[in-house]
Amino acid sequence: MPEPIVTFDEDAVRDELKELVRRTVEDTLNALLEEEAGDLVNADRYERTADREAYRAGHYERGLTTTSGQVTLRMPKLKGMRFATAIIERYKRRETSVEEAMIEMYLAGVSTRRIEDVSGILWGASVSAGTVSNLNDRAFEAVERWRSRPLEHAYPYVFVDGIYLKRSWGGSFENVAVMVAIGVNDDGYREVIGAAEGFTESAECWREFLSQLKSRGLRGVRMFTGDKAAAMTGAIAEVFPNAAYQRCTVHFYRNVLSKVPKGKRSKVAAMLKAIHAQESFEASMGKAESVADDLDAMKLREAARCVRDGIAETLAYARFPMGHWRRIRTNNAIERLNREIRRRARVVGTFPDGKSALMLVSARLKYVADSEWGSRRYLDVTLLEE
Repeated sequence: MPEPIVTFDEDAVRDELKELVRRTVEDTLNALLEEEAGDLVNADRYERTADREAYRAGHYERGLTTTSGQVTLRMPKLKGMRFATAIIERYKRRETSVEEAMIEMYLAGVSTRRIEDVSGILWGASVSAGTVSNLNDRAFEAVERWRSRPLEHAYPYVFVDGIYLKRSWGGSFENVAVMVAIGVNDDGYREVIGAAEGFTESAECWREFLSQLKSRGLRGVRMFTGDKAAAMTGAIAEVFPNAAYQRCTVHFYRNVLSKVPKGKRSKVAAMLKAIHAQESFEASMGKAESVADDLDAMKLREAARCVRDGIAETLAYARFPMGHWRRIRTNNAIERLNREIRRRARVVGTFPDGKSALMLVSARLKYVADSEWGSRRYLDVTLLEE
């Protein structure tokens, strides 16, 4: 005899569970409100005592959008006292996590019209474009305060770089540069210490950016790490004359390998890495001269000239503790942030103006800095004292 077939409607079960969670949230909040009203009145329902401080006068309904859906709150009304609950903020119509989700969608490039549709689908209540704009104005104020905050620590190591995004300008689309700086503070933790807009990575833009960092309290810088950009290095030498400059070794490798035929790149890359695997500045310089001679013998004269001319500026890290070398000789720390920014900016495509580009970048940087990224110790800075 054939066995009975059991069918399972997954969608129906999911909807039923969602409704169960929504009702549970609604019942729990209403029960808390009733309990709070009883504490304020100082008497049970229908109780007549001389100690009571107010009387109940029914309820009024109020909607609240939560991550579990739209719930209806039965707010108690009191005679002789205003009911002010500590459970739900006055005039608040959405759970904080819902507001944060809408702000995050906007910063990710989702249009206000799309947010209206998505909020109706996810939470059972749509929001107007004006509400979304107000939320974002509030978010941008918080981001701007964070971006311009005073720098209270000393930062022995600072990593700087620029990232290009597309913006609308006079009816055409042009690139806008957003300059970013992260620092390792005197406790060994990484911080995003600055982000600013510049039309190009010009000397003037870099000078203004670095001067702004200095005015906000950037001090104790022993070394900057970045790619080789004449405008950047000149501005660093002008604003922070006592700080060393480390050219990112990865960018250096790319410059040399661009002058090497494809079939020989893996061999030359291993030769270049051997330079920075030495135990001292002198040993690295000696190895670099040997590598340059080998490149000449391989008839790669342009690559050999690039090594001789640029190797010294990639060895500034050798003046510092060996335990720091691996992390301070490249710009990898900031390149990872740049990849995250590009991933978010790709959703937007072209920004309407430079401010929106800067706000998206700053908001994303703030989000990353507040995560585990900023809570892990990056370097043991006590080695500098030794």
